[in-house]
Amino acid sequence: MVDWQLTATTIYCDAIDNEVTIMVYKDGSVKCTGYDKYGEPGKKIPTKRKSKQLKQQLKCEGLGCHRVVQYKDRLFTEQAQKGVQSGT
Repeated sequence: MVDWQLTATTIYCDAIDNEVTIMVYKDGSVKCTGYDKYGEPGKKIPTKRKSKQLKQQLKCEGLGCHRVVQYKDRLFTEQAQKGVQSGT
């Protein structure tokens, strides 16, 4: 079991050309501010204007995004390694 409640990091997300904060909770659930702003169904997507400016398609990949998954997996792997090292 992890010994934290929530951990977060801010990264640059090239899928939406903006910084996002990825939050991972103790139970393994995740939240990404990029998804909240750019990817949730039914919300206006401000990436259309930005896509035109950059002349490339920008699209939030959702909570299954490789950036979110890699961060979550890294946290739980590090936690498991700490448990093995401490003998728990």
